[in-house]
Order: sequence, then C-alpha cells, then structure tokens
Amino acid sequence: MIARLVTGIATSPWMRAALRYGAITLAVLLFLFSLRRSGERAGRLVERLEATEKANDVQRRMLEAAARRPRSRDDLVERLRDGQF
Repeated sequence: MIARLVTGIATSPWMRAALRYGAITLAVLLFLFSLRRSGERAGRLVERLEATEKANDVQRRMLEAAARRPRSRDDLVERLRDGQF
C-alpha cells in the first residue's frame, strides 16, 4: 500500500514539481535558520571579546598603579612632602 503511494507520487508530474518546490523551500528555511544561529554565535563572541577587553584594561591599570606605588615608608613620606599624592 505504501509502495503504491510512493510510486504514484513519483510518477505524477505535478507531485514531482510540488516535491521539488518543497525541497527548495526546506533548503532555504534551513539556510535561514543556520544564518540566524551563526549571527547569534557571532553576537556572543563579540560580547565575550568586549568583556575580555574590559578585564584586560582593568588589569593593565592595576599593574600600572602597582608599578607607581612607593617602595617603602620613606618613599611615601617623600611623595607626601613633594605633594605628588
């Protein structure tokens, strides 16, 4: 019974055209869904990159501040006397 239906569908010209258009439509829909997913993935990557850049900037500023800190109490007193703070 199923074999007869499948052969009937394959032999009918209008059904073959309908199957062809259906396959094309399915391919286009799958392509659009994959574009959407890749766009979402790219958006997440951009957000991750921005967060990483912010973290690196904060870390760089902390390292620069640590490099400028006084090494001893005497250096701190000299800076305070010179008015550098």
